[in-house]
Amino acid sequence: MVTVRRSIWHEPRPADAPPIGRLDWLLAGVFAAAALVEGIVRPGLTWRPLVIVLALALMPALLWRRGHPLTAAVLGFGVAGLLSVLQLTAHTGDLGLYSTMAVLILLYSLVRWGSGRELVLGIAFVTAVVALGMYVSSAGWADIFGGSAFLLVFVALAAVFRYRADLWHRQQLEIRNQERVALARELHDTVAHHVSAIAVQAQAGVAVAGTQPEKAAQVLSAIESEASRTLAEMRSTVRVLREGEAVAYSPQPGVADLPALARADATPTVEVSLAGSLTRLARPVDAAVYRLAQEALTNAIRHARSATRVGIDVRREGDAVRLRVADDGRTEPGPAPKPGFGLLGMAERAKLLGGSLSAGPVPEGGWVVEAVLPVEAPA
Repeated sequence: MVTVRRSIWHEPRPADAPPIGRLDWLLAGVFAAAALVEGIVRPGLTWRPLVIVLALALMPALLWRRGHPLTAAVLGFGVAGLLSVLQLTAHTGDLGLYSTMAVLILLYSLVRWGSGRELVLGIAFVTAVVALGMYVSSAGWADIFGGSAFLLVFVALAAVFRYRADLWHRQQLEIRNQERVALARELHDTVAHHVSAIAVQAQAGVAVAGTQPEKAAQVLSAIESEASRTLAEMRSTVRVLREGEAVAYSPQPGVADLPALARADATPTVEVSLAGSLTRLARPVDAAVYRLAQEALTNAIRHARSATRVGIDVRREGDAVRLRVADDGRTEPGPAPKPGFGLLGMAERAKLLGGSLSAGPVPEGGWVVEAVLPVEAPA
């Protein structure tokens, strides 16, 4: 209970409070007109000029109700409390206008837009004013119960709309976080692969530049091609970030594009093997297999010491598809290296699709990445 009270006390104001607009001015104008008309035509109203002036004092409160909810509630219910005090001390007739029921809007706004401290202080003040009004009017138990329930309806409605809006904002924030992680994973998987290929080609170009100039020219051409593809994918990602769904970008590569990763004229060589029926995979699974293979190949090129071959093997096994990427590099003694963003992203991809991923050295030497994904992606 103490924790709940502290949580309410430190609750911040909602961040989505709209500014004063035309509808607010219209509401204040309609209320002022109603108060004037009622004050003039209503028979038997005691202290008519004073009551009308006090009612019109609620106009600023209606305009401030979202930006300054506590001030608005204190002003509105303060007017109601002052009328109750005047009625009690002067022993006069009716001093209230029906139009002053607009204070219920201020009660709603206090709960909907106020901070935790404003809410606690405001509710305490409203409770005191309402108790005073019931005492002055000599309300019976039925009136007390009915009036309290009526006020609680406004409080409950405001609380429901407040926390529904808060839940919606939390969901939007979670969606944005998931999109940011997905974009970071996609950027890492695509650009890192091309940059690694550029680095390998550049090393090969340095090795043959002095003895085989024509070979160096081919390497430079390959580097240019990889760099162009990298820039194109980065620009596509930036357009997606800037323009959202309005951007039309090319479909995600899949298993059918894996043979393009094969390389026989470089070190390490890359061999791709596809087995089984791999043409009817769910689109997310199809794209994930390609990205997992691409990232595992990138890691092998960058980190496998003295590797001469990298094998990419994809096969259908019942209702699952298995990916295995293995290199024959030399494994350094000592503890396994700490997983980087690449392995974390790969594990996240597999887990999101209901699959599993393992990565590590093997006794015969080299590093193996193995992923098992369901053929049908979960909803």
